Amino acid sequence: MKIEEIKQLADKDLREKLEQTEAALNNMKLNHQVTPLENPMQIKAVRRDVARMKTVLRQRELVK
Repeated sequence: MKIEEIKQLADKDLREKLEQTEAALNNMKLNHQVTPLENPMQIKAVRRDVARMKTVLRQRELVK
């Protein structure tokens, strides 16, 4: 997910998306431990998406 897409989401939607993405990341990590993923770089991409979402949320908090 690109930063422009993240910035367009409302706070509530962004928090929901963040929860879903974090759950998906945890699931991917667990599955990777059991049977290696076909593309382990997906974990890196999802982890960075989570960081982007948290960054945007924090920026919005600081503006308020």
